[in-house]
Amino acid sequence: MCGIVGAVAQRDVADILVEGLKRLEYRGYDSAGVAVINKKNELLSTKRLGKVQELDQALTEAPLAGGTGIAHTRWATHGAPSEVNAHPHISSNTIAVVHNGIIENHQALRSQLQGLGYEFLSQTDTEVITHLVHHELKTSDSLLSAVQKTVKQLEGAYGTVVMDSRDQDNLIVARSGSPLVIGYGLGENFIASDIMALLPVTRKFSYLEEGDVAQISRFDVNIFDIDGKPVIREAKEVSVSHDSGDKGEYRHYMLKETYEQPTAIRNSLEGRLVAGKLDINTFGDGADEIFKNVEHVQIIACGTSYHSGMVARYWLEELAGVSCNIEIASEFRYRKSFVPKNSLLVTISQSGETADTLAALRLAKEIGYQSSLVICNVPGSSLVRESDLAFMTKAGAEIGVASTKAFTTQLVGLLMMTMAIGKHHGMSADKQAEITQSLMSLPAKLDEVLALASSIEDLAEDFADKNHALFLGRGDQYPIAMEGALKLKEISYIHAEAYAAGELKHGPLALIDAEMPVIVVAPKNDLIEKLKSNVEEVRARGGLMYVFADSDANFSSDDTCKVINVPVCDGIIAPIVYTLPLQLLSYYVAIIKGTDVDQPRNLAKSVTVE
Repeated sequence: MCGIVGAVAQRDVADILVEGLKRLEYRGYDSAGVAVINKKNELLSTKRLGKVQELDQALTEAPLAGGTGIAHTRWATHGAPSEVNAHPHISSNTIAVVHNGIIENHQALRSQLQGLGYEFLSQTDTEVITHLVHHELKTSDSLLSAVQKTVKQLEGAYGTVVMDSRDQDNLIVARSGSPLVIGYGLGENFIASDIMALLPVTRKFSYLEEGDVAQISRFDVNIFDIDGKPVIREAKEVSVSHDSGDKGEYRHYMLKETYEQPTAIRNSLEGRLVAGKLDINTFGDGADEIFKNVEHVQIIACGTSYHSGMVARYWLEELAGVSCNIEIASEFRYRKSFVPKNSLLVTISQSGETADTLAALRLAKEIGYQSSLVICNVPGSSLVRESDLAFMTKAGAEIGVASTKAFTTQLVGLLMMTMAIGKHHGMSADKQAEITQSLMSLPAKLDEVLALASSIEDLAEDFADKNHALFLGRGDQYPIAMEGALKLKEISYIHAEAYAAGELKHGPLALIDAEMPVIVVAPKNDLIEKLKSNVEEVRARGGLMYVFADSDANFSSDDTCKVINVPVCDGIIAPIVYTLPLQLLSYYVAIIKGTDVDQPRNLAKSVTVE
């Protein structure tokens, strides 16, 4: 979601801040702003509605000079997108604040501050932080102390950076719920909501923990925990390339990342399948002992990650013989649930910072889950740090809002997790070897699927005038149908729904006509004949179908049914293989519709608020 960048340096930092914002554009935003303190201790700020490029152009025409500064890209929660609602927010021309998250008691604080004479210019919850810090400074001996007093009055989630024009040597940062990372330089230090923003200037980072407040100057970083006691947060070097955001030859990040999936999965498998066997230590120290005692798995996730968890439920119960529930994180955290004996909580998140999923993990620790495992793409993220075990998907940076390679590498991790648990619950050595072989064959199969791109692009032309679509699948292909529908609606803005095909006759058949395309995923498996019956139900009512099926499934094209033959693959990996055609279909339909593929309206890459 929103992006934060801050710097304390000897040199002018405006260009560094704007470059950091550009590197966070993938997160989704509607406005951008920057503020710096110049050598005269004056607070200077520029804000623009729209893309960071608008802010960059404004700064080119009227540069801001100063060695201490903060910048922000905003994703609206309180108040419509506008320059007045954009960050940074300023109080009395001295205090400037940027903030990610939601302050739940902002209305009460606003009324309190208005009673003290403060005038509010925006409709945001963030502005209360700005004025509250200014007010607390009147009775505090430092900006650090004022911020520490301020955050004790805030309810909700925040990652915030505060600066005072009268103290140009320091930034004060605070974290509760919304992630912040400190970047260490030589005679300069930085703060950001994501290491991607700072990779051009540093490779050394430490992560703030819940409740931390830190004082950042050019030469020192002092961190204090929720009780105000000094603490050390270990700084580590990262090896991520800061060039990973280059689109290269591709028109969009989404297309690039779709084509990167064979390589991403090779990276995810590398070193984890040794001599035909799974290395259990890939999940972390003590994983084998934890898996041995698992009698039930509870999966928690949101959005695309929820769909990968739905596939895992089929795998765990069929292949490993272990019961599994899957639930949306925002629902799990707000209901009273029963915890079966010896339950493993599995969270899935591309960013490792998904607010609802992180809150669900913390709740699970309180209510008696035996242990926790996260499937994640970002080392050092909150979910990784707070879970007992972690499987890092190694997908590489994913910039497009619509997830592609993060989803398929999650599925790879979940299938390996199924093997790791299954070996303690009667999964035979032959079955483990079969799964291993299937995984090893997967990258080559995906290369074959990508060779279908031109055929799928031609198929997409049929959707140029369509506003609705249905997706159908059965068994472990039902979640893939759901993922296909989500991708189509995310980036083409076509209203799309997915159904388990057997549910057609229980209502959705009423929607079938020549204007409602029906997309079917149909590998040959034990349910194929049942699925063919469902297809005939659509055909009998004048529907037009688009079927992705392997040649052994014996579908043929005619006036009412267009078939794309997907390479024949092992049933175990079919959910992963059949994901790619649906990604390509949604991409090419979005191109025809003329939408913003990488940054679709109203959406954000990393959802760090409820």
